[in-house]
Amino acid sequence: MLNFMMGRQATASRLSPQDAVAKAKNGEIVVVDVRDHNELMMTGKAEGAVHIPLSVLQMQANPSSPDFHPALDTSKPIAVYCASGARSSMAAQVFQQHGFEEVHNIGGLGHWQMAGGAIERA
Repeated sequence: MLNFMMGRQATASRLSPQDAVAKAKNGEIVVVDVRDHNELMMTGKAEGAVHIPLSVLQMQANPSSPDFHPALDTSKPIAVYCASGARSSMAAQVFQQHGFEEVHNIGGLGHWQMAGGAIERA
């Protein structure tokens, strides 16, 4: 769907949820939740995660957009998750399309939780 990367295939590497939790605690990675607002209200989100719904990610992940999310930094690794890993896979492609070099799909919120990651309520 979003695979038009100017000649290169967009693939997100798979960082283990355990590694993502550790890197997030150390401030080494930006964790992004791409689920919609209703999901976030029902389940909370990974502690410290930036919430950017997939529906607006194209604008908020684009550094040249006036809507670029201030918590993002193209030089910092990104770990993205959704409910199961499908939307986060699409989101990883969007991030790579906009110049983020190190993007990891860590699956779903349940993977984060099972790896010992804390959940915060909105």
